[in-house]
Amino acid sequence: MANRLDEILSHSLLAALARKETADIAAMERQANARTARGFRANLRRVAESGPAVIAECKKASPSKGVIRQQYDPASFARAFEAGGAAAISVLTDEEFFQGSLSHLEAVSAAVNIPVLRKDFIVDPFQVLEAKAAGADAILLIVAAHKNEDLVELAAEAHRWGLDILCETHDREEIERALALGFDTIGVNSRNLKTLTVDPQTLVEMVSYLPENVIRVAESGIAHAEDIERLMAAGYDAFLIGETLMRQPDPGATLALLLDRQYVSEV
Repeated sequence: MANRLDEILSHSLLAALARKETADIAAMERQANARTARGFRANLRRVAESGPAVIAECKKASPSKGVIRQQYDPASFARAFEAGGAAAISVLTDEEFFQGSLSHLEAVSAAVNIPVLRKDFIVDPFQVLEAKAAGADAILLIVAAHKNEDLVELAAEAHRWGLDILCETHDREEIERALALGFDTIGVNSRNLKTLTVDPQTLVEMVSYLPENVIRVAESGIAHAEDIERLMAAGYDAFLIGETLMRQPDPGATLALLLDRQYVSEV
């Protein structure tokens, strides 16, 4: 099977460089400077002190599943997730493979009070500026996508703009790299980004390599309250949940049910 990660990264870089060529950098920097980040990591930590911190994901499509939700209003879903108890919102902004956009990020950021993560394949510092200007409070950096020096460069750019980082890993070697580079919010993704297959056992096997001083985020393959309970017992603080929620008639109500919370629909 072809390496899907390399395919997506190549396209992401070309698309980012094309946008950069026509961007008004000065205007974007003014917009970025006018925004104050809402503290993605701090809010995950605060919520995790009393229960699971869920990063609820606005996701229209994926390379492995195709279109997940035909009727897609990310701002409406984000408000519903906030009402359902989310600690943060993740927004897919990749256009080619996930049918996302930066306009979705802008709409979601304006619609909620909780922090927002730009979920994309960040391969160029320009994308970090894009994220802040569009209203993100954090970005995703994928260890498997970069050499260490590139991760350091992108992390420095994120910190320059006051953005937090969710550092995504898939195995022990990647976790060790993330820790050595000083990342303090580390996700373990049970989805193999080369084949797009999911193995939930990865989450259980990898959590022991994450020290208690980092925020430990479980990603992919989380569908039931029992999954959250099991992974909390294993040591995770936060949970990124997307497809499970987006396939339901009322994603906000589904999240509230997972968290055993009362819910009033915002959709």
